[in-house]
Amino acid sequence: MTLTFSLSLNSGHGPTEKAVRYAVLAEKAGLDCVWYCQDLFQRDVWVFLTATAANTNKIHLGTGIVTPYTVNPAELVMHAATLDEYSHGRVRLGISVGAVEFLEWVGIKARRPISGMRESFTLIRRLLKGERVEHDGKVFKRWTKEAYIRFKPFRDSIPLYLGAQSRRMLELIGEIGDGGLPLLFPPEYFETVKGHIIRGARRAGRCLDDIDVVGCIWFSASQDPEKAKKALRGLVSFYGPHLAPDMIAEIGLTPLDFDPIREAYAAKDPEKARSLVTDKMADIAIHGTPEDCIRRLEKLVNKGLNHIRFGPPLGPDPAETIRLIGEEIIPYFRENYPSS
Repeated sequence: MTLTFSLSLNSGHGPTEKAVRYAVLAEKAGLDCVWYCQDLFQRDVWVFLTATAANTNKIHLGTGIVTPYTVNPAELVMHAATLDEYSHGRVRLGISVGAVEFLEWVGIKARRPISGMRESFTLIRRLLKGERVEHDGKVFKRWTKEAYIRFKPFRDSIPLYLGAQSRRMLELIGEIGDGGLPLLFPPEYFETVKGHIIRGARRAGRCLDDIDVVGCIWFSASQDPEKAKKALRGLVSFYGPHLAPDMIAEIGLTPLDFDPIREAYAAKDPEKARSLVTDKMADIAIHGTPEDCIRRLEKLVNKGLNHIRFGPPLGPDPAETIRLIGEEIIPYFRENYPSS
């Protein structure tokens, strides 16, 4: 078993220059990959990753995620192959449908999401291999033989990761993904996630060991556990009411528990909404001192998760959290779970 540790950043981590500094700290702290989450009308993932590539030497660079419903697979492969060339083979391409609600802001309907993801993976893989890709699918139509890359990619295969939350999309990770980016909100949802991925893998004649399953967790660490918990309130209050019932049921929550928060947002009172986040709701994330975090992370590792992605908010001071990950959390697991 080889454990992998990643960092996830997003537009909320500040101006691009500041977020790049966090990525540089992540490389120094011994993390293996930095992922950047792109949402509509937020800062751009490719600018961030290119700037990070220019300021680092070995940390891998992941999109977490980009969607072919706003950027055609033809352009996604151009972005990824160019960055892979510039970074000398450090790109990991995370793809998903994305937030359907955000797409609707600009009149985009994510039709046939399973077909859309399956076709995207096929198209990108064929293009990277230098093929002329004639394709007329359910989602991406009327591609002609003129659809091919007009430069030689640094690699003819960039690892493709599928972002997923639903049962069918999780199974699709098992079928087609080099890796997967399942949302573990809360982390205890991993057992369910793993079962779905395994079912998909078996259908495709694969096994779980063939897939880099990246456990995407919300994470907040500090030597002061109350400050770590407080840093979560905005994230949990905003996204918690939209999480699937079967996910939050893992820690004894139901959608009804979030009704007061929904009412506060409806009344345009986000401060009240944040104040209504309970201790149990905070447990959707892993939070607390490094020792507290290690205890919950270790349960995930013992259940078979080999790749942990530390995600937002990263505590009251992200730079300090990255230091704690590098000095206390990663060394604990390297010592107690050596590579085999």
